[in-house]
Amino acid sequence: MYSLCIVRPCRFLLACASLTSFVAIDMPAALAQQAREPLPPVEVSAPQSRRQASPAGRDAQSSRRAAARRPETASAVPKPVLPTAAAQTPLNTNAVAESASRLGLTVRETPATVEVISAATMRERGYRTVSDVAQGAVGVTAGDNPAEPSAFSMRGFTNSQINTLYNGIKIGPQNMTSRITDTANLEAVECLKGPASLMSGEGAAGGAINFVTKQPHTGPIRNEADFSWDSLNSFRAHYGSGGSTNVQGLDYRFDVSRSSLNGFADDTNTKTLDVSGQLNYRISDSLKVWGAIEYREDRSKGYWGAPLVPIAFSGSHATTGIVSGNYVSNYNKTNLGAVTIDDRTFNTNYNVLDNRNVAQEVWLRGGFELKLAPDLTLKSQAYGYGAERTWFNNEVEAFNSGTNLVDRGRFYVAHSQRLVGNITDLIWDANIAGFDNRLVTTLSSSYLDFVRPGAANFPDDSVSLVNPDRGYYGLLTTKQQTARIDNEALSFEDRLKLTRTFALVGGLRVEHIGLDRNSTDKTGLVNAGFPFSQSWVPTTGRIGYTWEAVPGLTFFSQYATGADIAANNIFLLNPTDPLNLTTARTYETGVKHLFWDNRAEWSFSAYDILRKNVYAAAGGMQLNLAGRQESKGVELAASVRPIEPLRLWGNIAYVDARYADYDFVGGSFSGNTPPNVPRVVANAGASYRFFAPWAVELGITGRHVGDRYNADANTVTLKAYTVADVYAFVDIPKTVFNAVDQARLTFRVRNIADKRYAIWGDPFYPDQILLGAPRTYEISAAFKW
Repeated sequence: MYSLCIVRPCRFLLACASLTSFVAIDMPAALAQQAREPLPPVEVSAPQSRRQASPAGRDAQSSRRAAARRPETASAVPKPVLPTAAAQTPLNTNAVAESASRLGLTVRETPATVEVISAATMRERGYRTVSDVAQGAVGVTAGDNPAEPSAFSMRGFTNSQINTLYNGIKIGPQNMTSRITDTANLEAVECLKGPASLMSGEGAAGGAINFVTKQPHTGPIRNEADFSWDSLNSFRAHYGSGGSTNVQGLDYRFDVSRSSLNGFADDTNTKTLDVSGQLNYRISDSLKVWGAIEYREDRSKGYWGAPLVPIAFSGSHATTGIVSGNYVSNYNKTNLGAVTIDDRTFNTNYNVLDNRNVAQEVWLRGGFELKLAPDLTLKSQAYGYGAERTWFNNEVEAFNSGTNLVDRGRFYVAHSQRLVGNITDLIWDANIAGFDNRLVTTLSSSYLDFVRPGAANFPDDSVSLVNPDRGYYGLLTTKQQTARIDNEALSFEDRLKLTRTFALVGGLRVEHIGLDRNSTDKTGLVNAGFPFSQSWVPTTGRIGYTWEAVPGLTFFSQYATGADIAANNIFLLNPTDPLNLTTARTYETGVKHLFWDNRAEWSFSAYDILRKNVYAAAGGMQLNLAGRQESKGVELAASVRPIEPLRLWGNIAYVDARYADYDFVGGSFSGNTPPNVPRVVANAGASYRFFAPWAVELGITGRHVGDRYNADANTVTLKAYTVADVYAFVDIPKTVFNAVDQARLTFRVRNIADKRYAIWGDPFYPDQILLGAPRTYEISAAFKW
């Protein structure tokens, strides 16, 4: 059982009181109008995370009259109209990304680069986990490193420099708290690029990725079920249901998904379970309450990669095109010379037989939305979160050129995390000197309690490279670390429309972070320098504009700042680490263009990010402090449907990321590229649909990732790779399955060329490389009724 209220007494009372009156806001569809229309008043409406823009050219006065009529009809029983998916533009820029702005702006109206990957896109492209989703976004790479599940790289930044959010809520550094997550229960994944501290606070130097769960709709109940199986004997299953109940004003959504994904390495598997539900209740025309609960768990037998091996040792088993370079082992200090991946280790698992990687998570969320006046709305959300995580593995696989064996090192750590908090928004629509203006004032607070038992000893041994005797973990003694973190923030975000086509958008956030840390040894004695306390008060913000030069063509620019902890992350900060914050700033400009009767869309952005006083891993567990990290790049995305059956899409990103003033005892990494940051990342796809006699679609997607490095030293290169997937699906008419309204069968081949490649390198374990999955075949079925 989880105890979600392990907090100070006063916070306990406030949090538990808030949990009885939880809130979610959904602005009306009028909020998503084109930028040339004035901002309408906020209305109380059903919570939908993905809201779409009103049709272009809608008269503003008519919109206001329609909005004024809504309260009169809100209490009426909904007409029995089947829910339909909101129409998307080719790049989905008419969606509202709540993690990018609290103003209810669409992606086109936001002066930043934002992507919203919808549930429909995830299904069509076969994205099974959030790492799959991220890799389809512009310039984003991921590796599902078992030490940091769902680790991302974006605009030259990785790990804890990117905030991971769950329904807009941050639970801690991404490299410690994120987990492998199935996409079945998700409505969308939002990617906000560049410093994002205004929205999600400390840690968002590189951006933020937000996972949004499926939410209720108003209308008849609709059900869906999905199943899949692949040639690695993996399976996935999902059931979802939602709609209006017999109680007037009460809507629900319920989803349950189960997956068992087998890895290509021996004895590797990830099992997930996700159960989520939400109720929305409209008490009156001006008041709505809601509540949500979710339970997630994942259990893995981990794959930690293949060891770098001397080419001279592998001989005929040496491979090309996966890695290159010369390497001195970080773990055992032997010189391996020119290295390779031995083809005999492609499927080898060096983990101990009793390994495990387990997490269990519980979410409670909810709140209310109250219309105080025609132009004034109050919304408040309270949340409680609990998590238990355990890593119990052999995590080091380092080839020893002196013994020609693989040296191994064990690692154990567990997390017990409790978090409670509240986010309250006051939305005010006003007219300032004849200009339409919207101001959102946000007050948020949270309290986090984090207990981290870890190994006080690290058993190690050596095994043969081929057919290793995996053995067991061995003797374990533990020590303990704790972190208690208070966080309070006050932020303001404003949009002022100077003309019907030009708007200024800006915001400011003042945040207080209080940290109390303690650490004990295996006997329970407090370590030197502990306990200690530290506090920070960063001020961050964003200022930008959008200009719709002609209908559908929007130019934007922004200046944004961010702040985060210099040394690793706030959970692990030691008294001897630098206790000051890093600072980040970005300049960005770009254009977003929707044209050809909404059949074509493209976007372009150019950016310059500077992060000062940054933490970096020199190799293994050694931590260094780099002076600066610079990142400059461009991103381009496009999608077009030239004729109804044909769809083409693609994106490409170029980034030049490097360290500066990165000097330390024994050397310098100035000018080097951060780990797992390719200069070029590109995705593309095409599909064609045949409509007779049954609807059949054929499609192909491709991905290219350029050269990367596995550590700051830049001595080993993960070689560029290109992979492609193909698929075909058929929509079966209702006359075949009378019990369902829609049925689809899909056949997919992943990595059709069976390319062997390096997908990720962990800078803390630079002696080994994570390999990408080989060719697999998958069949799936989906039903709606």
